[in-house]
Amino acid sequence: MQLQLEVVTPERRVLAEAVDMVTVPGYGGELGILPGHTPLISRLQTGVLAYVKEGQTQQLHVSGGFVEVNDDHVAVLAEIAERPEEIDANRARQARERLEKSLSGWTGLEEDFEKARVKLERSIVRLQLATGAPRN
Repeated sequence: MQLQLEVVTPERRVLAEAVDMVTVPGYGGELGILPGHTPLISRLQTGVLAYVKEGQTQQLHVSGGFVEVNDDHVAVLAEIAERPEEIDANRARQARERLEKSLSGWTGLEEDFEKARVKLERSIVRLQLATGAPRN
């Protein structure tokens, strides 16, 4: 028995495959999804979506949006979804450094700080996937 995984952004369909297992960064923590999972809808956090197909684990960077599980179908509607090979490691590293510097002396509005913090999370996850660095 398998799950049908579909990952979509506003710009494109990133993935549509039959898989054995999916792990997504849900709003309340990491969600592991196997065939027969109870229906659910959850907000996504910035993080790594991992899926297992034929014994091989693949990963995507996802950020923002929702995941819906229903009848062995996992629909991920993300603001951002990227495969590791689509990520420019140098650009992600520069973004991380720029955001870390900006946040270290923050004096602006709290909501702007939160937006910058989310961008920093995205750059860190993107860099980890692009370079194959271990996740924390």
